[in-house]
Amino acid sequence: MTEPRDGMTEPLTAETPLRTPLGEKTAKALASHLDLHTVGDLLYHFPRRYDERGEHTDIRSLEIGEQVTVLGQVQRTTVRPMRQRRGNLLEVAVGDSSGGVLTITFFGNQAWRERELRPGRWGLFAGKVTEFRGKRQLNGPEYVLLGEGAADGEVAAGEEIEEFAGALIPVYPAAAAMPTWVIARCVRVVLDTVTMPEDPLPATMRASRNLIGLGTALREIHRPGTKEDLYRARHRLKWDEAFAVQLTLVQRKHRAAAWPARPRPPRDAGLLAAFDARLPYELTEGQRSVGEEIAADLATAHPMHRLLQGEVGSGKTVCALRAMLQVVDDGGQAALLAPTEVLAAQHYRGMLDLLGPLGRAGELDGDPDGTRVALVTGSLGAAARRSALEEVAAGRAGIVLGTHALLYEGVDFADLGLVVVDEQHRFGVEQRDALRAKAEQPPHVLVMTATPIPRTVAMTVYGDLEISTLAQLPRGRSPIASHVVPASEKPAFLDRAWRRLREEVNAGHQAYVVCPRIGDGPASDEEPPTDESAKRPPLAVTEVAPLLAEGPLHGLRIGVLHGRLPADEKDAVMRSFAAGELDVLVATTVVEVGVDVPNATVMIVLDADRFGVSQLHQLRGRVGRGSAAGLCLLVSEAMEGTPARERLDAVASTSDGFRLAELDLEQRREGDVLGATQSGRRSHLRLLSLLRDTDLIRDARAEAIALVEGDPELTGHPALAASVAALVDEERAEYLEKG
Repeated sequence: MTEPRDGMTEPLTAETPLRTPLGEKTAKALASHLDLHTVGDLLYHFPRRYDERGEHTDIRSLEIGEQVTVLGQVQRTTVRPMRQRRGNLLEVAVGDSSGGVLTITFFGNQAWRERELRPGRWGLFAGKVTEFRGKRQLNGPEYVLLGEGAADGEVAAGEEIEEFAGALIPVYPAAAAMPTWVIARCVRVVLDTVTMPEDPLPATMRASRNLIGLGTALREIHRPGTKEDLYRARHRLKWDEAFAVQLTLVQRKHRAAAWPARPRPPRDAGLLAAFDARLPYELTEGQRSVGEEIAADLATAHPMHRLLQGEVGSGKTVCALRAMLQVVDDGGQAALLAPTEVLAAQHYRGMLDLLGPLGRAGELDGDPDGTRVALVTGSLGAAARRSALEEVAAGRAGIVLGTHALLYEGVDFADLGLVVVDEQHRFGVEQRDALRAKAEQPPHVLVMTATPIPRTVAMTVYGDLEISTLAQLPRGRSPIASHVVPASEKPAFLDRAWRRLREEVNAGHQAYVVCPRIGDGPASDEEPPTDESAKRPPLAVTEVAPLLAEGPLHGLRIGVLHGRLPADEKDAVMRSFAAGELDVLVATTVVEVGVDVPNATVMIVLDADRFGVSQLHQLRGRVGRGSAAGLCLLVSEAMEGTPARERLDAVASTSDGFRLAELDLEQRREGDVLGATQSGRRSHLRLLSLLRDTDLIRDARAEAIALVEGDPELTGHPALAASVAALVDEERAEYLEKG
């Protein structure tokens, strides 16, 4: 099914549909199962890894439920009658010199398989990992045997794999209906007949960077003769990915620098100066430095595009408020877009409190030279919404806070000069653009994140933004101790955790209990399980809260907070907790950002292994915000030595957000970081590692800057422009544009 069709005379190029070289049936399977449609798609469907006979696959590291392809050697076969039904069960032990053994099982009378799968034979086995009586196994997997003596239908497959791969056997991202060896045969057919695309890189760059040609790289990544061939191919194709992304970002930055914007210079005696004078604490050195950077950006005739990153509690909100006041001093308005109503309301109360009379212009106790603060959310009543929108449209509200409701039609600004996006990763490009479109000319933009960003991610994903970092915590913040509570291994530790929470409440403090799921619905609708401990549904707020109220936290005042509550109820719960009327808040990650209750000193995260590293770091930042020390207890059933447990141990061992961000990057797919999941479309960015390819990314950025300075639109390099468009499509380019 993978041979060229008879009479095929048209030359194969990257744009040729796969049905031309492979036939309709195979092309349809590749399209439906792997989203591969053209010859170019298949050429860029790179092997996931390369196996070598004699080298072991670490069978012991396979996770239950994982779809795998294993290169292994048959060690022994056993046939025994089945008890529950007629026929025999064939068990084949597959392993290697590492000591790891995987059991392959086949049901029914299949004597021919026993003859074929004799000890000593090597093969590729593909299927879903299950577990039976403590042993990992594959039930009825697809397989292909390598070398002489395989079944008639499999000899060719094995020989083909070895013929084009030599000692290196490519293992492709595959599907159950399209195993890796079928993909390998499809690739072989295409490589034998395709006309490789023109190399888009300038010859001088290839020479100076020691890069092989594109055609050679595409051949050798699929059919490497040696490890050196494979290294050269991967290096060239990684360069293409990094260079395409950097060219896109540098071009965006170059274009944005030419946009006009109204300068908003600081005033010597205005709202900002009055605000600074009434602040009850002294700004940190970092806040002052960042403030100077932002103030200088706002004073220019081109729109600011700046990312402000800082640890939880580092004082980003005050920096943003000072920037907003600088714009208001110039007669403009500033809007802050928050991801949740809880956070928007928190910002609203916090800013009103910080501004005092300066935020109540027009009221009896307001400063006549001040401004007004408006809150616009979807849950506002009709009268309150009408009043808020009138103040915004008339320009009386210089500071406007809100959720997605700010983006709707009917929310009009008098003079929108600054857009602040809080927790920017929660918003899509279209949402940010919708808010920017409400300004007469491009507004200044400040995006904030409390998730520390490793340098390579900043350089790759945020390469078109200037970056400011707040690394210093304000004075008065208390340390947070973190510990893992191994609930399965040591149940008594969990009992101690609940007693520890009661001790904090008895001392006059408050606590959070965080669950990964809301409840009253299927687990799949909410937080997906992330690893091998995910055998039961994640714990849910609506189920845990009554159990705690009746059990270990009996007698305490317990509140519940999650995203399905009506907005007014969410706000009422948060107000009660902030006022000390509740002892314990059982919540989902709705408390992850922006919730500031200084009296809360302890957080217990249930099923902590269901959360990401950065998410756990964000969550624990909700405690220790006052004078008393914070305590975060990470409860998990993950066993010692598992990846999930190691991740939790790492979180507990350090409060350095940047170190944890690097750990998070190590454990996430690169495509997630680069935004593949944001666009929902297949990406050609497959090889680049933001963790391991720092130097390559840095060099690619330097080359991109030099090229764009001389040829901003790449008019002199049409093949390169087309290559960038293919590797970073328009939707991806918009995602990368964080402004």
